[in-house]
Amino acid sequence: MGQLVDGVWHDVWYETKTSGGAFVRDSAKFRNWITADGSAGPTGDAGFKAESGRYHLYISNACPWAHRTMVFRALKDLTNHIDVSVVHPDMLSNGWTFETDENGANGDALFSLPFARDIYIKADPHVSGRVTVPILWDKQQNTIVSNESSEIIRMFNSAFDEITGNTQDFWPADHRDAIEDVNSRIYDTVNNGVYKSGFATTQTAYDAAVGPLFESLDWIEGILSQNRYLTGDAITEADWRLWTTLIRFDMVYHQHFKCNRKRIIDYPNIWGFTRELYQWAGVKQTVNMDHIVRHYHYSHETINPNRIIPTNPIIDFDAPHDRG
Repeated sequence: MGQLVDGVWHDVWYETKTSGGAFVRDSAKFRNWITADGSAGPTGDAGFKAESGRYHLYISNACPWAHRTMVFRALKDLTNHIDVSVVHPDMLSNGWTFETDENGANGDALFSLPFARDIYIKADPHVSGRVTVPILWDKQQNTIVSNESSEIIRMFNSAFDEITGNTQDFWPADHRDAIEDVNSRIYDTVNNGVYKSGFATTQTAYDAAVGPLFESLDWIEGILSQNRYLTGDAITEADWRLWTTLIRFDMVYHQHFKCNRKRIIDYPNIWGFTRELYQWAGVKQTVNMDHIVRHYHYSHETINPNRIIPTNPIIDFDAPHDRG
């Protein structure tokens, strides 16, 4: 998509750096935290107090990392407290854009800017690096709070509890070690593993990614044959972080990213798990499959140079899941 270097846009391959044909994901640049009282979080500066209407979320419906934040916004009853701008699914030479479409891209609600990179420049005219979503914006300080999805969902998990009255905890203290262990493997081999497989530019790099991906899916299938969720009987952030990859797998990653040893529907327990989480109140409304399919196939010219949008399988995520 390109990179910002001292506020100047440079066209480069949109998604990643490569090393020996292997996919290497860049790191987030803004790492502040919203907290209940405005005190500093684990990283960044203080001054970002949880307040209704103060924060704005920029997301792509297609992006699984941004999707996490929309799921937690729904789960934690934040839809009336944090408003959202949705970028267009086509991500070409200008990166994420605020063009609109009839399927959910609604433009930049705050500033009417044309590109997501303009939000970064507005926060820091000298910002460098890739422009990614989600972007959590503070209307009061007129800056980006965070563009790290794993940290945004933890903010949403607890910072606004006194405002919403929703105290469900997806990162409980007594499960954190187990959650972190599961997150670590799933992030490396599944969440990022599909990208490492799909964006590999050598056979060696592809083989090194796709093998661990399916080893981990087999491991997850085993866990879910014994447990309701990844760390036991209670659902946690580990389950939701996995789920945004699973919901895209058979429709996109299986074909487009050459992750085709098996489909999710070939794993009975993972498939039931995927349907169960989809059917949680408010969650299915966060899924825009039109944007998901369009983005991957149309935006990745190196993988699909003719930009042909395939005829995809019809998958019934509303089918009964038989999971208790």
